[in-house]
This record gives sequence, C-alpha cells and structure tokens, in this order.
Amino acid sequence: MPKVVIAENRRQDVARAVLRLVARDGLEHASLRNIADEAGLAIGSVRHYFDGQSEVVTFAMEELCARIGERVRRHAERLLNPAAPTGPADRRAAVEALLAELLPLDDVRREEAELWLAFTTAARTRPELRPGAALLHESTRHLIARVLDEARRAGGAPADLDVPLETERLAALLDGLALGMVLHPAGVPPRTALLILRRHLRDLAERPGPA
Repeated sequence: MPKVVIAENRRQDVARAVLRLVARDGLEHASLRNIADEAGLAIGSVRHYFDGQSEVVTFAMEELCARIGERVRRHAERLLNPAAPTGPADRRAAVEALLAELLPLDDVRREEAELWLAFTTAARTRPELRPGAALLHESTRHLIARVLDEARRAGGAPADLDVPLETERLAALLDGLALGMVLHPAGVPPRTALLILRRHLRDLAERPGPA
C-alpha cells in the first residue's frame, strides 16, 4: 500500500529542517536547495508544499513561535490557575519559572534564542518576517503584563504598580539577557541570569509605589 503523506506533517518536517539549518548555518543559507537537502527531500517536494523560499522560512518562524508559546502557555496556565499556590514564595517561584522559559538556560532554549535573534534581525529587511517578529514581541509583553497585573491583584506587588512601565522594563531585562547570553555565552552563565531575574522580581515585589 502506498505511504500516505499528510500535508501538514510534511510541512512541519520541512519547518524543523529550516530551524536546524538556520541554527547551524544562519538564515542566509536557508535556500530551497539547502532546505530540501536538510529535510532529505527533492526540491520539487518542497515546492509541492510551499510556494517558495519566503513561505518556507515564514512558516518555520511561525513554528518557532508556536513551540515557545506552547511551553510558556503551560507554565502560565499553572500560575494563573485559581487553584495554584497562593503563598508569596510559591507564586514568585512560579513566575520565575515561567519567565525563565524566555532565557537560553539550556541547549533547547539557547537554540530557540539564537533562532529568535536570527529571524527578528532579518525581519528588519525582510517584510515577510515582520508579522512573526511582531508576534514574538507583542506576545511576550502581553504575557509579562498579565503576570504583573495578577501579582498586583494578589498582593505580590504594590497595588499602584505601573504595569505598562514595568512590563517594558522586565521585557527589556529578558531581551537583554537573552541577547547577551547568545552573543557572549561565557559572559552571563545561566545561573547568573537566573539570579538577575530573581533579584529583579524580588525588588519589584518589595518596591513601594510611586509617590
């Protein structure tokens, strides 16, 4: 019996090949020929599932966003569940674990951070990548804002916390740490990055509101 190939599964196989290729060799090497070779397919097979190189790369970026988003979503659901632990220490640990998913603390997250940097940098000159870059940017800030607002509501942060401002401040911290850890791995080891994040969250919880 002929093997049945489900189109969406094959598209995801190709997307994973793109991500491996970009992580190893850089986005500039993600030609259709190289993508097909990485996926173990004929170039015509890739063209059967995608209109061209831009669509393949855009789909791979969307898959990256979905991969990160799914892992973060599981943490968020546990943290924001009404039955979740309500003690300050428990909640702060849960917030730290959630936000740590956005830092390159292990091989999986390091590769994702490298891919994030490659795609978002390329989006400056490649319009087809801008929606994905914008999605990563906005979804991260939406998540942080939700976490901070919930902390404020639950008494884990000052009642008059400036959530929009602190959202941008915390997002800048995470972005800066991720960028530094990708570009200079020896400069900020994972343990130091976690300590920086932990201290920021502690200071945020203990800071008095604005005068």
